[in-house]
Amino acid sequence: MAETSATTRTGEPASRPRKSSWKYIGPGIVVAATGVGAGDLVATLIAGSKFGYTLMWAAVIGCVVKISLAEAAGRWHLATGRTLFDGWRSLGPWTTVYFAVYVVLWGFIYGATAMSSSALPIVALFPDGPGLKFWAIVTGLIGLAFVWFNRYAVFEKVMTVLIGIMFVVVVYVAARVVPDVGASFAGLLPVLPDGSLLYTLGLIGGVGGTITMAAYGYWVNAKGWSNSSWMKVMRLDNRVAYITTGVFVVAMLIVGAELLHASQVALTSGDRGLIDLGKVLEDRFGAGTAKLFLVGFFATSFSSLIGVWHGVSLMFADFVERFRAPAAGGAKTEEYEGADVAERRQRSLPFRAYLLWLTFPPMTLLWLDEPFGLVIAYGVLGAFFMPFLALTLLWLLNSSRTPGEWRNGWVSNGMLALSGLLFIVLCVQQVRELPW
Repeated sequence: MAETSATTRTGEPASRPRKSSWKYIGPGIVVAATGVGAGDLVATLIAGSKFGYTLMWAAVIGCVVKISLAEAAGRWHLATGRTLFDGWRSLGPWTTVYFAVYVVLWGFIYGATAMSSSALPIVALFPDGPGLKFWAIVTGLIGLAFVWFNRYAVFEKVMTVLIGIMFVVVVYVAARVVPDVGASFAGLLPVLPDGSLLYTLGLIGGVGGTITMAAYGYWVNAKGWSNSSWMKVMRLDNRVAYITTGVFVVAMLIVGAELLHASQVALTSGDRGLIDLGKVLEDRFGAGTAKLFLVGFFATSFSSLIGVWHGVSLMFADFVERFRAPAAGGAKTEEYEGADVAERRQRSLPFRAYLLWLTFPPMTLLWLDEPFGLVIAYGVLGAFFMPFLALTLLWLLNSSRTPGEWRNGWVSNGMLALSGLLFIVLCVQQVRELPW
């Protein structure tokens, strides 16, 4: 195996496997906190409000799919010592063209979306204060300053606090509405009610499934996990992440089923749907519960903001670094990916340039309606990303680019193929729904 002759900074053989331990958990928490945004929670609420507990099984399958995808991304980084973009580049120049257009356009629109989403609960908590645009700009600037001046260790601690707030609030609200335990277990049996197919596919593929899944391997390296000896640790970390995500999804389905389904309350789609839910909670349980929920809403949105500001900026810095270098082909990069390399990238000009791109140009969209052509291009490129991720991982992890011991087995191949097919169906549906 390629890592046998390497050593860690402590002088231990790099091939010696670490024991999986809770004390190492970190990158998984980061990817879970980043991947679950306010829009995802609203989509889950709407599914619960329309179909009750019937689609609980889809949430569980979605959790398993995400575990498989993130594990594959982390395994590539640890088994090869190469980054995911380095792997993509070895598949041909088409990957560079796609990623370059995607990451620039996606960042422009996502920046405005993330800032607005983080500002919404603040405006709801302080209705007599400044308006949405003011708070959107403030949250964007705070995110910029936080990621600019802090390293991964501090970033991870703050993300852990934010996901802790999210977890407590979402589970508390689900408990307050008193779930029907029998119906919950019945919902684990695969059933497709009339008109539920797209909601089912969305639950399986949507929550926690974004470009941040590709960033997982970069956070693994930033943590200091740099070779295959960390594989067991990474797998435990990843499972904790998506089981946590699964708890979020189940809790929001319960809220949708118990609070909205029976009363036929309709939520606004997108992030504003959580403001609607806050009003429903206030009517049902009082202002205290509503305000607590808005705090959880803010933690959900702001964790996604700073997670993208950090993780996708790392990916962009790696993209620029690889673009400037000669094509690596199937060879391993000279510099082994680890915490030192990640820290250097966080101080690099491309990292900080992309941070600025995520923050300042998107502020113009707070005053302007999103241009029609931009919405179409953003929607198409975004819809193609998850199929792109699943299918390229399937390609990379079955090729000679990956050491034999860490190539896909039949379970990994089955899960990646299933997720690729699922995301292709979702991609077609998303493109069809765009306002052509």
